[in-house]
Amino acid sequence: MLIWVYSVVIIICLITFRSVPVVVCIIVPLIVTSVLSQALMAFVGIGVKVATLPVIALGVGIGVDYGIYIFSKIKEGLAMKKSLYMSYLYTLNQTGKAVGFTGVTLAICVATWAFSPIKFQSDMGLLLTFMFVFNMIGALTLIPSLAWLLRIGKSQSES
Repeated sequence: MLIWVYSVVIIICLITFRSVPVVVCIIVPLIVTSVLSQALMAFVGIGVKVATLPVIALGVGIGVDYGIYIFSKIKEGLAMKKSLYMSYLYTLNQTGKAVGFTGVTLAICVATWAFSPIKFQSDMGLLLTFMFVFNMIGALTLIPSLAWLLRIGKSQSES
């Protein structure tokens, strides 16, 4: 199921941004969060079941939204001939606060599920809280770092 989810996300991001390095910038934070969430599931004893897979897919779906919001504004800043650094500052001012607010709000809401007497709901509250927070952090920090590493700002400003 995760292969299907990631395949669809990659295809849609390729259609949207028409750039493999940009897709890498958006997908890598999602993969890191997915791997870390699998580790959390093993640590806490949450098994991978038919019921947990849609929850993981939901976490990926929210995470890709964060990534698309962040990278769209970085791309907009680069189109205005700003450096990658200035595009990142522009992004934080334009949509970074909204991504942070949304991530924290969603995490707080599903964190309350952790107090549920229903074990599945409690486990999914923990898992989704983790995924919402780490996807948000990944979008706000890893995407610009990967963009710098892949020289996305350089290739944009040189063309």
